[in-house]
Amino acid sequence: MSRSAVARRLRAVSVLLASLALPVACKEASGREPSYSVPGGRADRGKIAIQTFGCGSCHTIPGVSTATGTVGPPLFFWSKRTYIAGEVPNTPDFLVRWIEVPQAIEPGTAMPNLGVPESAARDIAAYLYTLH
Repeated sequence: MSRSAVARRLRAVSVLLASLALPVACKEASGREPSYSVPGGRADRGKIAIQTFGCGSCHTIPGVSTATGTVGPPLFFWSKRTYIAGEVPNTPDFLVRWIEVPQAIEPGTAMPNLGVPESAARDIAAYLYTLH
């Protein structure tokens, strides 16, 4: 089996396993939108990291005045999204990994590996989850 076929199967298994932990409906039983916590992440630092790593050159990101890019998708309402890049569930672990090394999740994606360290990726993820 080719490496790409193995990678696709591993992603499919990851999506299946992660989806078992996600709410079935878009809202929790309480009627509220699900909320996410990123261990070790701080949204205030994430906003700064978004500017430092140039995320806004490709994405429009609410609350970041310099983030007006149109190459990548706008990141409005991030906390309400179900999937990351249409590949994996929108969970803190997957989001941190996506920010660190998007090519590991979706080989060939247009999103480049920017060398974002895990600590900054956690901060960026924490900020994105504030976007309701």
